Amino acid sequence: MPHRAIQTAVSLVYPPRCIACGETVDSDFGLCGPCWRDTPFIGGAICDRCGTPLPGAAEEAGLSCDDCLRTERPWRQGRAALLYKDTARRLVLALKHGDRQEIAKPAALWMANALHGLPLENVLIAPVPLHWLRLLRRRYNQSALLARALATQLGRPVCPDLLVRRHRTPSLDGKSRALRFESVRGAIAVHPRRRHRLAERPILLVDDVMTSGATLASAADACIAAGSGPVCVVTLARVAKDT
Repeated sequence: MPHRAIQTAVSLVYPPRCIACGETVDSDFGLCGPCWRDTPFIGGAICDRCGTPLPGAAEEAGLSCDDCLRTERPWRQGRAALLYKDTARRLVLALKHGDRQEIAKPAALWMANALHGLPLENVLIAPVPLHWLRLLRRRYNQSALLARALATQLGRPVCPDLLVRRHRTPSLDGKSRALRFESVRGAIAVHPRRRHRLAERPILLVDDVMTSGATLASAADACIAAGSGPVCVVTLARVAKDT
């Protein structure tokens, strides 16, 4: 049986489903119309340091949100694909805690679109790491899944174990900004056998969600301390106030 015929037969038995609600859609790894409308993609004017949307529709270089004006960021530029609410929040939680690893593929496409215009020549992509005990319990690092899929989208190399968690940090959910930064200070380091890969090389850090930026700051600090080039960050979603 020809390959196309096999694909047709499979699609009849297992039709493509919306990754958010499960309704039938036209292609794999897609969103249905209602879920697409309920997914808060970020566009227009954004903060150049974290990707959060800003008032106004026109794109303008070098804008900063209140958080990034108040908090020094060790990275050069940052982007996010979605606001962490509605369908986006459900997708992030499904990827992170629901073993919905297939979500990484479309998510990486959205993240790649968010990175449009950023300098990515010679960049090395690396995920924010999990502590090994948390990785053992969860079985996968959702940020590593995103980093691998994003590397495929961008055609750039990825180093999934570039960074390691030196000690286990408590959950940051519900913690104040000050406690978030204190909890992860010095917790992330460059893997001693991977230092040669980042020497004077630009790094793109990948994470699922940015809230305060504390974890990304710890990871960026570790890269810079180990002799990397400039660091940029990208997340699937950004926690931000409605604008």
